[in-house]
Amino acid sequence: MHFPQLSYFVAVAETLHFTRAAEAVHVSQPSLSQQIKALENELGAELFSRARGNITLTDAGEALLPLARRILADADTARHEVQELVQLRRGRVRLGATPSLCTGLLPDVLRAFHDLHPGIQLLLEEGGSHDLVRELARGALDLALVVLPLPAASPALTTIELLHEDLVVVSAATERAPGRGGSVRIADLRGAPLVMFRHGYDLRELTVAACRAEGFEPAFTVEGGEMDAVLGFVRAGLGIAVVPSMVATRSGHDLRTTPLARPGLRRTIALAHRSDVAPPRAARELQRVLLSSIDGRTGRPDPSVG
Repeated sequence: MHFPQLSYFVAVAETLHFTRAAEAVHVSQPSLSQQIKALENELGAELFSRARGNITLTDAGEALLPLARRILADADTARHEVQELVQLRRGRVRLGATPSLCTGLLPDVLRAFHDLHPGIQLLLEEGGSHDLVRELARGALDLALVVLPLPAASPALTTIELLHEDLVVVSAATERAPGRGGSVRIADLRGAPLVMFRHGYDLRELTVAACRAEGFEPAFTVEGGEMDAVLGFVRAGLGIAVVPSMVATRSGHDLRTTPLARPGLRRTIALAHRSDVAPPRAARELQRVLLSSIDGRTGRPDPSVG
């Protein structure tokens, strides 16, 4: 008894027509008939009644049908499980992330993942949350680290909140940020020389919106840079910048970090994937490593990752 024989048998049982069954399983009708006959010979019983050109299941066929379906389903499950294990040896993950998360959160996470699964190729795309959502929607990414809330016109995405992160002010080590008492109020940024990210950065939109809520437009000495460029301009003394605390922590001793006065500014980081397509096994494993890393930092309960 072979899997193709069982597959042909199920096809005939479901169509009650040898020609249509052969078309469904992509073999010639004579080949299908021969395999069905071989299966009947092996079992020692006819599976179909062919009286007057009508095809019906015999009692033996009725008994075999649920068993054949179960065997084929188990075979598909086994094949799927093996393929998923193979994916963890030589698969790939297409991950999107905002530039600040590439600098602050991802290095340690990707190192931990690579140590566990060195054969998996990691493809990283940097971009703002709007761009990453668009790439998720068209199937170009498996997972994306985005800043909530998502754009109103976002496609159906599943998101898992990872952490809430404070924003801080960085300045050159030899410069002091505006403000008093060891913190900076948003109002203190009025007239201060700001080094600002390019359009499309979530950090730019958040900072500008906070300044406007205080009744002023921020003054930019340099604008249009990516994260590394912004930090470099701040080190050079061209101005100050509002950046995530994780980025500031990894920026070295040549930058001074000053917290924002309460209530300050915070952002919510989430992991997103399409709701209508399950991420591949390798992507789900990266999700597990990422959540474990976040749990280790925050001590929060580990949510179900599916």
